[in-house]
Amino acid sequence: MTGLSSRQHSERARWLSKPLFWISLAVIFVVVLIAANAHLVIVAFDSQPDCVPHDKVADGSTTHMRAAKSGC
Repeated sequence: MTGLSSRQHSERARWLSKPLFWISLAVIFVVVLIAANAHLVIVAFDSQPDCVPHDKVADGSTTHMRAAKSGC
């Protein structure tokens, strides 16, 4: 049992059947989706690492790593 009277239940059913409610819900969903994707793009560009010193020549040693492709 939901605890709603028949009048409250009919008002709720009437509100959920209105197209404005569903359009508003869809618009809110799209805005949140766009904002989340924009945030991911901004964070991706802001977190690009700077150039760091690294070995440019492979010496065959396993203790020294070098970049596969230098970005500097």
